[in-house]
Amino acid sequence: MVGLRKAQKEMTRNLLLDKGLELFNQQGYSSTTVDDIAGAVGTTRTTLYLHFPSKGDLVRSLVETVDDMLTSIDKPSLTDVIASNDRELVKVFLGHKFDQWADIKPFITAAHQAAAVEPDIQTTIDQWFDGAIDDIEAGLNKANRFAPETRRVRCALAFGQLEFLSRRWMRLGWTVDRDIALDTMVDSWCDLLLQP
Repeated sequence: MVGLRKAQKEMTRNLLLDKGLELFNQQGYSSTTVDDIAGAVGTTRTTLYLHFPSKGDLVRSLVETVDDMLTSIDKPSLTDVIASNDRELVKVFLGHKFDQWADIKPFITAAHQAAAVEPDIQTTIDQWFDGAIDDIEAGLNKANRFAPETRRVRCALAFGQLEFLSRRWMRLGWTVDRDIALDTMVDSWCDLLLQP
């Protein structure tokens, strides 16, 4: 009985996340109410609050979900890709990220809409991005590449390029050839992060 209750609770939580994401993308974060989300699942706001103390907490869970989506395919890890000093591994890594943009677009759109009205969600996004920059820096540290005082800025510049291009793609699609964009970003990452 306990296993069934736990499974039911997890199913309700996942439905709330799915419907919340769907409604945020249909109506916008600000226009979507807790009652809208609960109603779409066929439950009450009280049940939603048992899983998420606020609409913002639901978005924070969506950010965790998208982070898992992005990193679960990283084999080797971003840290190991950077430490390898291998251009081909960088290209494969970045190509996988480009390929994931269509899947993560609804999550990123909802998170940025929420961040525009709730500063603590922007803090969550900033921490998430800092984690990716930390992973890149860990690769440089592992390889002991470049002067230590330059490593963080190199990593922030590389990640910033990827983030900028992904957000632009999410708004406009490919305005340049995807393969040219990938090769150019690989060149830039290699200039910033790898040594010949």
